[in-house]
Amino acid sequence: MLPIIVFSVLIGLSIAVAGDPGKRVGRFFSDFNEVVMQLVGFVMLLAPYGVFALITVLAATTGWETFVGVLKYVVLVIMVLVAHAAFTYSTILRVLGGLSPRIFFSKMRAVLAFAFSTASSGATIPVTLRTVEKRLGVDNRVASFTIPLGATINMDGTAIMQGIATGFIAQYYGIDLSFSQYLMVVLMVIMASIGAAGVPGVGLILLAGVLSSVGLPAEGIALILGVDRLLDMTRTAVNVCGDAMVTCVVARSENELDLEIFHDLSDAEPTTVASG
Repeated sequence: MLPIIVFSVLIGLSIAVAGDPGKRVGRFFSDFNEVVMQLVGFVMLLAPYGVFALITVLAATTGWETFVGVLKYVVLVIMVLVAHAAFTYSTILRVLGGLSPRIFFSKMRAVLAFAFSTASSGATIPVTLRTVEKRLGVDNRVASFTIPLGATINMDGTAIMQGIATGFIAQYYGIDLSFSQYLMVVLMVIMASIGAAGVPGVGLILLAGVLSSVGLPAEGIALILGVDRLLDMTRTAVNVCGDAMVTCVVARSENELDLEIFHDLSDAEPTTVASG
């Protein structure tokens, strides 16, 4: 998996600097990506039936202890995601941006609810853009670049889930991972999350590659497949929140953040966004 990711990065860089031939190849891959996303959509339509079958087999072949373990896994992932958003994002906002985390999160509530319901960073982009521009005061020159970029490469919530899931599956199969293998997991989840598509359920697809990189059976994904929808919704909200947070910090550093709009707690949204 890691060689594929490195090769893909190098191919992307080559396409970017190859001029017109690179543009033609880039358009091909963009079109092919749309086709693959449609394929993923078809698969997700059938996923509930497959999940039901997997959970039925799991319930018939394992005991109550397995379900207790899965419940602990769910609680742990949600706790870490919430802690990451509440403490890490708040610290970055306060230290690097000099901004109020309370105001930021209060204005992001609608966006977080939309991201939670759709479980798709890509589908949330228009809502996130409108909020950071109209309610947080970020200039469009910054927001129009950082928000789509963040929806593409900022998947820290997905990385958190994959790391915890790898440890959970390793414990279930009684496999002790060495320190070097844990380092490999950290590297893999970071690289895999950067390349993740902003569609529901993609984290599990990438998790298969992470598991194989450290010698864990990919079949272990069946243990968490039935509960991943809730976690997918939660980590998408965290990812989108991170995109908006970084956008505010970058805009503040570039004097492209209107502090009057940011600190305005009224429900009315301004019609224009002025530069810092």
